[in-house]
Amino acid sequence: MASTPQIAVVDYDMGNLHSACKGLEAAGANPIVTADPATILAADAVLLPGVGSFDPAMQHLRDRQLIEPLHQAATSGKPFLGICLGLQLLFESSAEGQEAGLGILSGRVERFRSEPGLVIPHMGWNQLQLQQPDCPLWQNLGSDPWFYFVHTYHVVPSDPAVTAATVQHGAQQVTAAIARDRLWAVQFHPEKSAKTGLQLLANFVAQVAASQLQSVA
Repeated sequence: MASTPQIAVVDYDMGNLHSACKGLEAAGANPIVTADPATILAADAVLLPGVGSFDPAMQHLRDRQLIEPLHQAATSGKPFLGICLGLQLLFESSAEGQEAGLGILSGRVERFRSEPGLVIPHMGWNQLQLQQPDCPLWQNLGSDPWFYFVHTYHVVPSDPAVTAATVQHGAQQVTAAIARDRLWAVQFHPEKSAKTGLQLLANFVAQVAASQLQSVA
């Protein structure tokens, strides 16, 4: 029988981790807030949260010697979830700054284009269009679920097949979530998205538990 999933929540001084941890706990996981590379690599899964700007985030990750551990975790096959800035950092570069991203996914982060009457940042509740309807994160959410967004920049994957969901802001339809094997990341904030967000975190924890069972089978 698998033990309680241990999920490393990466602490690099780029956001409040409390809400995400509460959501993971409610789903039956044991979140471990950490900046220790060994702890991240030993955990059953990794959650990379983040709010703020691209360049400071990459600098903080580098200062904590977390670049390589995050590469290893995200490409190891263990479940990995990025949230908001934690999605953008997975890509190669950003129009927001000069730093190279983690480069785990090919593509770039771009700013929303200005449109007449369009408010930037994109802030508030919006509805997803599911591009990968069978993605495990969407279980029990219904069609076109609503989530809470706060962002000025969005990811543009080189491979459109990794886009798990899109969102419409003005005339622009942009990537709202990616999925590739057990690597998932979302632009919205599930920890601020009420019951729908808690269900998504529970879906992630269920995938972690399933991964545990496979590893001991």
